[in-house]
Amino acid sequence: MVRLNYALGRLAIFALGSVVLTAAAQADCNQDIAAFGQKRNAAIQKLNAISKAHGGKLDPVEACPALRSLNAVEGEMGAYLVKNKDWCNIPDDFLNQFKAGTAKTGGMASQACALAAKVKQMQQNGGGLGAAAAPPPVKLPAGPL
Repeated sequence: MVRLNYALGRLAIFALGSVVLTAAAQADCNQDIAAFGQKRNAAIQKLNAISKAHGGKLDPVEACPALRSLNAVEGEMGAYLVKNKDWCNIPDDFLNQFKAGTAKTGGMASQACALAAKVKQMQQNGGGLGAAAAPPPVKLPAGPL
């Protein structure tokens, strides 16, 4: 009888220890994911501010670095989620949706940065037409009017 109580007591302590471990793991996962979420939200807020400053549209020159930053944060977060999938009990559906969202962000960043490069090149070339294609300056009349 004493031996059975001892064995049940050890089993209860072991079970309680695994529950505490699971709760501790969950707390670590929640803290880490929340930190990534804060970084991601900051990048999204920056993009929203750029959009608001330009009448609801993203300026590609300003949006390019912000989208790259958002894509980098999402990439780090995705790597964390994949690495800790089992530890944090992350469902496969969530991972697949997150990966798809990260791919869309990467595509938007690529498009915005390509457009920004074209805009910068056009600005350097004098509006894309070059100096040779610029219209001649208008001559003002000389003499008394």
